[in-house]
Amino acid sequence: MANHKQTAKRARQTVVKTERNRFYKTRIKNITKAVLVAIDANDKEKATEAFKTANKYLHHCVSKNILKLGTASRKVSRLQQRINSL
Repeated sequence: MANHKQTAKRARQTVVKTERNRFYKTRIKNITKAVLVAIDANDKEKATEAFKTANKYLHHCVSKNILKLGTASRKVSRLQQRINSL
């Protein structure tokens, strides 16, 4: 239990931010997984379509400060390399 007004407010803010970050991180995992499933199925067309969505969303998360630019770029690059190997 917080002893000061400021610590109580920080505790409330942390709950909201944690929930928001969980939403974004889960969505990142699901979108990335859709690309990987299409790659495993050797469906280049479907993988490319899913990759467009993943690329857009990853960079959207950069603008929301959920991911750093380098992290998003690395994830996009690795997905693109796997698609190109099909």
